[in-house]
Amino acid sequence: MSEKQRILIVDVDPDLSPEITGWLSQENYETLAVSNLSESIDPIELFRPDLIVFDPIIRGSDPYHRLQSYWNTYRVPTLVISDKGDVMSKVISLEMGADDYLVKPFDKREFLARVHALLRRYIFTMKTLQSGLRAIHYPSLSINLNEYTVRCNDRLIPMPPREIELLYYLASSPNQVISRDQILHDVWGADYSGDTRTIDVHVKRIRRRLPESDIWALVTVWGVGYRFSLTL
Repeated sequence: MSEKQRILIVDVDPDLSPEITGWLSQENYETLAVSNLSESIDPIELFRPDLIVFDPIIRGSDPYHRLQSYWNTYRVPTLVISDKGDVMSKVISLEMGADDYLVKPFDKREFLARVHALLRRYIFTMKTLQSGLRAIHYPSLSINLNEYTVRCNDRLIPMPPREIELLYYLASSPNQVISRDQILHDVWGADYSGDTRTIDVHVKRIRRRLPESDIWALVTVWGVGYRFSLTL
């Protein structure tokens, strides 16, 4: 029997936490609910969750930064649930590292559907990263950084090296919003003296080269950066 997937529930209000814990337990997930973020650092390391459900209530300090190092190290997906439905709250959460955002109140079926989707993507991404091949394969799209090739629908897509590197970088973190500054630093290098507009130009060229897909797309997150949107 395969090991249960673990879900950490952080700072969710006491009325909702038992309810979503019950939903997840019924789906055969192992859960741990932590009521205070300052107490969650050790449990995170010990519990090693596959998914974090997080209600970003400020309790003395910025809660995102306490979890951000864990997200970055283990690439664990995070589902933010909040009663704030405005665009800015969503953008801030996604920019800080959250993978999805759900506004309260929400339906059990929608919550579980998002959990299932995030965990599917996480498993898919980890298998790709652990292979060490520097190659990503999505339905109808393959990016191979060893060979510097991009194939779409089994057809080789001519693409300059920098565009391949940018596409590979974004596709390596599906559904993760990445800021322009971060992209510039990681893809172009810390010594690059140009500005972030070069990223926009490269993204436009990549979009022109690739056909449209119902499964994946390069999405602009206005005022923030880009996201490789993936629906599996």
